Amino acid sequence: MYDQPHSDYTAWIQGIWQRVVKFSDLITYANQKNFPSSLAAVLYQTWLKRNHTTDDVFAWFNLGVSLFSEKDFIGAREAYEAALAIKPNFIAARFNLGLIYERLNNTQEALAQWRQVEETANSAVPDDLAILVLALNSTGRLQETLKQYQLACEALEKSLLLKPNQSDVIHHLIFMRQKQCRWPIYESVGATGESALQKATSALAMLNISDDPNTQLEGALNYSRAKIPNDLPRLAPSNGYQHKKIRIAYCSGDFCTHPVAMLTVELFEQHDKDKFEIYAFCWSPNDGSNLRQRIIQGVDHYIPIHELNEADSARLIREYEIDILVDLHGQTSNARIQMLAHRPAPIQITYLGLPATTGLPCIDYVIADRFLIPQEYANFYSEKPLYMPDIYQVSDRKREISSAPTRESCGLPKNKFVFCSFNNNHKYTLEVFTTWMNILRRVPESVLWLLADNPWAKSNLKKQAELQGIDPTRLIFAKRTLPADYLARYHAADLFLDTFPFNAGTTANDSLWVGLPVLTLCGRSFASRMAGALLTTADLPELITYDLKFYEDKAVELAQNPKVLKKLRKKLADAKINSPLFDTTRFARNLETHYTNLVAAFNYQVSSVQSTKQAASVSEQPQKLKQLTDIVIKAEKLQAQDDIISAIQTYHQWIKYSCSKDKWIAWFNLGALLSSSGDLTGAEQAFQVVLQQQPGFIQARKALELLHSCMPKSKQLCSENDKNALGFWKCVTSETKKPLVAHS
Repeated sequence: MYDQPHSDYTAWIQGIWQRVVKFSDLITYANQKNFPSSLAAVLYQTWLKRNHTTDDVFAWFNLGVSLFSEKDFIGAREAYEAALAIKPNFIAARFNLGLIYERLNNTQEALAQWRQVEETANSAVPDDLAILVLALNSTGRLQETLKQYQLACEALEKSLLLKPNQSDVIHHLIFMRQKQCRWPIYESVGATGESALQKATSALAMLNISDDPNTQLEGALNYSRAKIPNDLPRLAPSNGYQHKKIRIAYCSGDFCTHPVAMLTVELFEQHDKDKFEIYAFCWSPNDGSNLRQRIIQGVDHYIPIHELNEADSARLIREYEIDILVDLHGQTSNARIQMLAHRPAPIQITYLGLPATTGLPCIDYVIADRFLIPQEYANFYSEKPLYMPDIYQVSDRKREISSAPTRESCGLPKNKFVFCSFNNNHKYTLEVFTTWMNILRRVPESVLWLLADNPWAKSNLKKQAELQGIDPTRLIFAKRTLPADYLARYHAADLFLDTFPFNAGTTANDSLWVGLPVLTLCGRSFASRMAGALLTTADLPELITYDLKFYEDKAVELAQNPKVLKKLRKKLADAKINSPLFDTTRFARNLETHYTNLVAAFNYQVSSVQSTKQAASVSEQPQKLKQLTDIVIKAEKLQAQDDIISAIQTYHQWIKYSCSKDKWIAWFNLGALLSSSGDLTGAEQAFQVVLQQQPGFIQARKALELLHSCMPKSKQLCSENDKNALGFWKCVTSETKKPLVAHS
């Protein structure tokens, strides 16, 4: 063992140069916690220059890891290639080399490296198996990014055969099956059965499967617990700010040619800049579109955060003293959930990104209307609905539209009735598709015009039509095109058929804007009520159905009654001008009223609490504590003094003698104190009392579920590989002397 102090870096360099340091000692030294990767790289470079031993292959490998951490991808590639030149079957080096090529945007070479891992690895050897699973998962992840969904699914299914029930793998697999219309969605993969597939279905994928709001809430809460650490610091001050202009931050990775941007762009332009200061925190791709430029020009401050991690992004938002943060991304691809979990703003709202509850305790409100989230369904949202008086969805009245195309140019028959559904293919379900085939059967002189999202979906839909006795040539597929040309297509259709349980959102808005009626099927969830909310505002309730049979009959009726359809078009044209549906200025003023009221209410609440505390501290003649506010203040003081037992006794005594209708609040606070003191059983009982008195109190439900997850009888451990199955590789161990190393 080399006996130089760990802190004496110069002595270690000298020892390596003099060849008196063993490689195992070097590994121990370089693997110290928080040891700079740049200094580790110098150690390994010195070793390789001065030594030629059987350990060189591992020195090259660890040099590659160190250089990767320093973002020296060229140097890391050379190091891994040197290791492979010595030991061609060194699969850990080959796997990491694939990651390097991916970072260098050489996707095909990255896939080639991982293919070699698959060909070389021995799945009977545990270390090989772990790396093989990671290689397959990375292949699936990258192929999904390249929109090669079939190849991606093949890789992930191989991974599940080797290691069943990987939740993150299932998460991606199910959504890609939906994108390909590969039914049934829940087809088992080896030992990974239907139950495991259902349990690991993502919040976004679940929107295509069920309109049960309780199922969506449970899924969102499970995701929240799995993805958000409990120890993240709150960044926003508890007392808020007092800005002359209210600072609103819109956060998104979709400020580009994306449905969310298409809806919101005019909102940014319409905001009253004399009263509000508008920020856009952006991690979107720069697609060079006019839409993106309008967003940048429409806000007061455009702040790119592409290069920042989630914690640093949150800190930056906090530095700007944002009053209200509006997340436009939700739990969709490239979401920054932990950025929100740091609570960088005192008030945080979700809007448009994910048409469902987020399940995130850091999100306070969801922008909605009373059709979208009826009061009786509000309990199934972790957020409080912020009800707009007219419609939840904002619109862009400046959207560009091309001249109406001829049917011939669209590949459509000239004299047949054209049903269309330009929703994303993942929204298509077997149940609704079967209804569409029934409609075509009952309306012989008709065709169905669909979006050709990918070749596998197109092929599967044609096969399914044939299985149901419908000529597949009656399905006509439109390729993706420029937004202005896409909008013009609606002129060539007769009726838009909505999907269920995931309705059209932006596409319904587009269809109605152009003047094409939308027939929707409405359910219980946010996603299944979006089109219905638009039609309600347009005063077209006759186009809202509530079961598949009525939906089918209505479609057939409209196709067979051109006069009725003509009246609907006329009514829609009037609504476009005279209803609030597309009145973006009105929407902006209504939303600003909400923003103003939220900030005022927050500041008033802070002021009231501070005044109460001051009055309690200066009172010369303390009176008997009767009000819950007094109890909370007293308990907070005791807790600040680390006297948790007395704080618990304070709540117990007040609960025993009080007849207040707000007793459930004391029970909730008591539960929190009992939990922090380690009395999990007592905490569980307290939270159950809260739910008995206030069944809709989401925070108590969350606390109880979190408590259950911490109890020994239900505590489940998951490996790092499970948590990061589709992310960059974290750690592997060599079959010989390779140290524990990490790619960040």
